[in-house]
Amino acid sequence: MAPKWRELADRLAEQIRRGDYAPGQQLPHIRELVDAGEGSKSTVHAAYKALEAEGLVTSSRGHGTVVRQQLPLKRLGIARYDKAKWRDGDEVAFIADRVASGRGYRRNEQTQTVSRVQASPEVAAALGVPEGADVYARARLVKEGDQPTHTLTSYYRPEHVEGTRLVDPTPGPAGRGGGYRVLYDAGYEIDHMKEELSARAATPDEAKLLQLPPGEPVVELHRTTYTASDTVVEFAIGVHVASRFAWEYDFKVPDSARDGEAQK
Repeated sequence: MAPKWRELADRLAEQIRRGDYAPGQQLPHIRELVDAGEGSKSTVHAAYKALEAEGLVTSSRGHGTVVRQQLPLKRLGIARYDKAKWRDGDEVAFIADRVASGRGYRRNEQTQTVSRVQASPEVAAALGVPEGADVYARARLVKEGDQPTHTLTSYYRPEHVEGTRLVDPTPGPAGRGGGYRVLYDAGYEIDHMKEELSARAATPDEAKLLQLPPGEPVVELHRTTYTASDTVVEFAIGVHVASRFAWEYDFKVPDSARDGEAQK
């Protein structure tokens, strides 16, 4: 016979899968289930820990035990940076992902902190400035409802963004069209990018900030953004919860041999 905590965990898991508890909804407090005769405090706690280990819920101080979003967001590739979205409209990158996923959004689901910091060796190399030089760091935490999905910190050379909305710490995108529209209006139209992805274990601070269950990995993104003249106008480091995104890329397949012949 399965232990009582396992029976309770299986019953709650079935209710979650059936939709009795919706994504983002908080499960009853442990004391409520104890009072309802579902078992002792240790039994309910063990059941909740099992659900967390199985990826069905997240638990954190101040938020309780919350049902996870089971369908990952589409994290678009090049399509999320389509100029028509941010130059001619107001669909910044994280909003483009929500629209493509058929999910709602609020602009204030992106919070941010702007500070002037000394460039690390990695940031300095990317931006082409001396190590330790002053740069702007624009750190964002993006949530879907109450659930964090990722962090993103963009670094800029001061002469590119000083006095613009990019150094305004107001929550949400940097005005209509977001950061790329700000750069565009300042004369720095983005032209091409390089994105590098790597998976790794989360740090303790990341696990706390992103409300990760035990063992949940993250995907680290490094994005370098260039103008047509190869000036780097942004270097960004993102940390994405691995299970909350499905990465999607749609692109034309290159033929370097044929393209090389055409240029002769």
